[in-house]
Amino acid sequence: MPAGTSGGRFPSIRLLQLTAFVSTLDRFAMPPMLLAIAHDLGVPLSEIVQAAGAYFLAYGLMQPVWGMISDSLGLVRTMRLSLLLAAISTTAAAFAWTPLALGLARGLAGGCFGAAYPAGLIYLGDTVPAQRRQREITRLLVGVAVGTALASLGAGLVAQFIHWRAAFVMTGLASLALTFVLRHLVEPPRVRQHRTVLSPIVQVVRSRAAVFVLLLAFTEGAVLLGVLTLLPSAVEDTGTTAAIAGGVTGIYGLAVYASAHVVGRLSVRLHPSRLIALGATAALAACVILSFSRSPAVTVVVAVLLGLAWAAMHSSLQTWATEVMPGARATVVSLFAGALFVGSAVAAIAVAGLAEAGRYGEIFVLAGATTIPLGLLAAWGRARWRRPVSHP
Repeated sequence: MPAGTSGGRFPSIRLLQLTAFVSTLDRFAMPPMLLAIAHDLGVPLSEIVQAAGAYFLAYGLMQPVWGMISDSLGLVRTMRLSLLLAAISTTAAAFAWTPLALGLARGLAGGCFGAAYPAGLIYLGDTVPAQRRQREITRLLVGVAVGTALASLGAGLVAQFIHWRAAFVMTGLASLALTFVLRHLVEPPRVRQHRTVLSPIVQVVRSRAAVFVLLLAFTEGAVLLGVLTLLPSAVEDTGTTAAIAGGVTGIYGLAVYASAHVVGRLSVRLHPSRLIALGATAALAACVILSFSRSPAVTVVVAVLLGLAWAAMHSSLQTWATEVMPGARATVVSLFAGALFVGSAVAAIAVAGLAEAGRYGEIFVLAGATTIPLGLLAAWGRARWRRPVSHP
């Protein structure tokens, strides 16, 4: 069943893009509001940064669980169930009055939203031939791009002119609506049968290539998502309002949108290792620039570079994750997403003290230093790897 078709009125790729949009909308709603939340609750910024880290940590840790559930329940049913639970959890965050309650509610929301986007990747892996898969995955990034842009632009405005709590209510309602819309997405055939729940995880752990891809995902999450989480606060630290900071970082979403189309075309002609190298170079340039300046004008350039990095490097690594072990695809993709967001959470928690002290330059120097081995190892590994002969 091609990804561009479905049994109803809506092409499946559009439904998957919509799923990516809603989950990304919630994921990126909090970063532009970190300072507003800290001020409203009367607590240090570091406590709110850690609450944001709880979201990414739960998002990552729940990936293997959702992967196993999807193998038993089905991809579409898993997405609908997780989005219903996410709607409840993220709405509850709007009524949190302490950093602990906020962290718990956001953690639950992250754990539930964690099934949405990876399930879309698995769906494409199960329904799209390998030769066209990276292009379809870059199309899926359109939903991520629009969700990121709207969250970055809208959350800052909502926090400044309405209230930060309203943003979580909005994403909760959007998630609830999506559970009904996804009734139009056709459930693909279940192609994975495992003797035990842990057998696919054992297979992945025994594969050096799969473990290598997962380590790359963890490092990429620490770099790219770690930088994105703190970028709005870094801009606000220069004296800029939350609305402007959110608007500047919203350009990142537009950059992903534009870059996804370019990378989709380039993927037909360029080897994925070259796309990874391109993305890593853009990420390194962004970190270097941020280490010197975080003014709104400068971060516009940074947002464009980060958008290119995400579209080129991340889509290539995602595609690799769908190919490295076809027989355990759901597990690999789920662990990939888990490693990505656990890496982001670890980075956010590790640098929370530096962010509280306003030492953003040091944070971005560390991110840039980490990008160099990430890009080199990822490009080298992808250039050496060969697709399994039995791959469909």
